[in-house]
Amino acid sequence: GSAAGFGCRNSSYNSSHWSCLTQCADDDSGNSGDSKNGDKKEDEDSDDVDDGTLAFLRIFAPELYEKITMKRMIKRDIIVDRPDVQWTDIANQVKAKRMLQEAVILPLEKPNYFKNIRKPWKGVLMVGPPGTGKTMLAKGVATEKNITFFNVSVSTLTSKFFGESEKLIKMLFEEAKTRAPSVIFIDEIDSLCSSRGEPTEHEVTRRMKSELLSHMDGLVSASKSDPAKSIVILGASNFPWNIDNAFLRRLEKRIYVPLPDSKGREELLKLTLRNVDVHSDVDLELISDQLDGYSASDIVVVCRDAAFMSMRKAIKGKTVEQIKAIPMAVMKAPITKDDFNLAIKKCQKTVTEADIKKFEEWNEEYGSSV
Repeated sequence: GSAAGFGCRNSSYNSSHWSCLTQCADDDSGNSGDSKNGDKKEDEDSDDVDDGTLAFLRIFAPELYEKITMKRMIKRDIIVDRPDVQWTDIANQVKAKRMLQEAVILPLEKPNYFKNIRKPWKGVLMVGPPGTGKTMLAKGVATEKNITFFNVSVSTLTSKFFGESEKLIKMLFEEAKTRAPSVIFIDEIDSLCSSRGEPTEHEVTRRMKSELLSHMDGLVSASKSDPAKSIVILGASNFPWNIDNAFLRRLEKRIYVPLPDSKGREELLKLTLRNVDVHSDVDLELISDQLDGYSASDIVVVCRDAAFMSMRKAIKGKTVEQIKAIPMAVMKAPITKDDFNLAIKKCQKTVTEADIKKFEEWNEEYGSSV
């Protein structure tokens, strides 16, 4: 912990830099164990380090520099303080909501029940075609109980610290433990947890997978003492057949998030259009039938396109100066049935029958009933 151990002092650094190094080293060595206060202080200290001190640490204490930089990156790029997505913002998907409640919310409400054989699920995988609401479901469950939400993308883990991804994963789980209850959401988890042992697999990727598996195993033992301080991994995948079996076993509950049914499509239409005027000639049940086979994101695109129709008609053939004079009431005219019909013709669905069949076959073999 002594600054003298790093050799002669560089004249470009002042005494405060050496003092910070000594203090950080002492704090780092003294924060062993599970002391949440120590973790919290260390977290605050990482924010207090200015750029000059950080440059100093990069030269004289590279390990400490790396730790502070990783911690900052996790806070900046991964932790979402308040996702602000309510269950009511997500149309239908009743089965998926029920499973997420069982895995995340109920253990916080009834911690004494979720013990021993009833210990909470530590890994949940949501699979389904793109645009079905998997990410919104993950954010919604975190919002419900004000849970710390870690939004992890594979690019963040692999590009920020190339070759050091396993250290970043270790720190990610340490942060999740400090801020528990936590949800670690890994989008496109198939690209991170693909089958191991492939000839093209990079050594960095192999080490990263091993580190992640190790920490996923550790979640089970960590939750035994206090279910209310649990950490749950939520994964989302559009290609679940690419996920390695070792990861599938640890993602204990596997939920199929399908395309919305007729009721779900109508509910989504109402949600999406709640802040705009809709003409009385629009029958949302009929529109819902026309959107059979569309994903949730496809339906939102149709609604947005239909909402622009009145503006397009109002400005057609006009100059910019003439457009400025158009009353807002004309631009915001209610969406009509014809607007929807035209939007549906323009916006094609993005999920094929072959895609759906592949997901259903995978779900038949690996999925969990809810």
